[in-house]
Amino acid sequence: MESIGREETVSLKEILEKLITAKLPILLTDRRGEWEASEVLSSLSGPMLSRRAFFQPGMYIALINDGGYLGEVLYRVKTKS
Repeated sequence: MESIGREETVSLKEILEKLITAKLPILLTDRRGEWEASEVLSSLSGPMLSRRAFFQPGMYIALINDGGYLGEVLYRVKTKS
């Protein structure tokens, strides 16, 4: 399977687009609920989508802070049942 943002830091938009293209059976969860990657992509602002992020398959999507380290976890990854 094609890499989905794990090996390098990419924009949040790129990660979401790759998840949509890969058609993985996952939901992205946060404190407000569970979301399809396409719902997250369509709901976030341009500045948010352009932020650097890291995707850890099966676990989370996190922002990368200015120092290049993992920052806030935005979404946890949940397998669809």
